[in-house]
Amino acid sequence: MNNVSMTADSERVKRRYDTTRRRASADRTRRAILEAATALFIEQGYVATTMAAIAQRAGVNADTVYTTVGAKPALFRLLIETTLSGEDHAVPATNRDYVRDLQAEPDAVNKLAIYAAAISRIHARLGPLFGVLQTAAPSSPELAALWHMIAERRAANMRLLAADLATTGRLRSTVQEAADVIWATNSPEFYLLLVRDRQWTHEHYEQWLADSWCRLLLT
Repeated sequence: MNNVSMTADSERVKRRYDTTRRRASADRTRRAILEAATALFIEQGYVATTMAAIAQRAGVNADTVYTTVGAKPALFRLLIETTLSGEDHAVPATNRDYVRDLQAEPDAVNKLAIYAAAISRIHARLGPLFGVLQTAAPSSPELAALWHMIAERRAANMRLLAADLATTGRLRSTVQEAADVIWATNSPEFYLLLVRDRQWTHEHYEQWLADSWCRLLLT
């Protein structure tokens, strides 16, 4: 009985080890594909980047790319979502650390400073890919839909932020107007204009954003 039990335990340990090893290998493959895709999209643009080129850069075959991350539009959306969250998976805005910090902060000026710092970090990661998306969206229905979805999701999140600011008693305008102002000024287009095209530093952009919001939104 003891030998049977020991053999069964050994088999369970081996299966767990094999599962862990396969999962680690799959994670490495997925990271390699995402890194290769990010580099190629930024270097060549969306249209010129092929799945075959991504596979070659990642050191895998094309079938592996498709089975791991899907077709090119799905891959690009995954890149946007993971770069936005800073994780290897999408994270809803309400679950991000900076949102919890912002909601816990009682002072309106500090709330806006927290959010400006977060937006600066996000755009620093996401700006190059947003530039690719901005260029490709007019000629790609899938990317146009992605651009629209991101804009609408940001608008909904900005209404939540404006409503949170209103609880401080310092909001100058209506919640909706404040949400629209934040939505427009924290847009990726605005970031690209100032940082990429006008060559502002990220620090300058962050400080300007926080200061502008305080002047525009607070009493």
